[in-house]
Amino acid sequence: MIYSLIQLAPGAYDLLLDDTIVASVVRSGLRQPYIWTAELLEELPRSKRPAPFREIEHSFPSLEELCAWLGQPAVKTNNRGSASQGE
Repeated sequence: MIYSLIQLAPGAYDLLLDDTIVASVVRSGLRQPYIWTAELLEELPRSKRPAPFREIEHSFPSLEELCAWLGQPAVKTNNRGSASQGE
């Protein structure tokens, strides 16, 4: 499965699977340490969820760890800020 992240705003991304938006990725918290959450847009039965989603929502301590979990997706920034994954 090939994922990609498209930045919408600082701390907010659409997660695409083969050019279809399947989840959102958001950063929560006003200060570090932030929590990054990937949440499927549809509440699919476990057997129909795209890998590696075992649950509807998964949280991570960094965007880097979330990206590693997804298999290092391509990340497209909105060009307003830096391309840093840590933001």
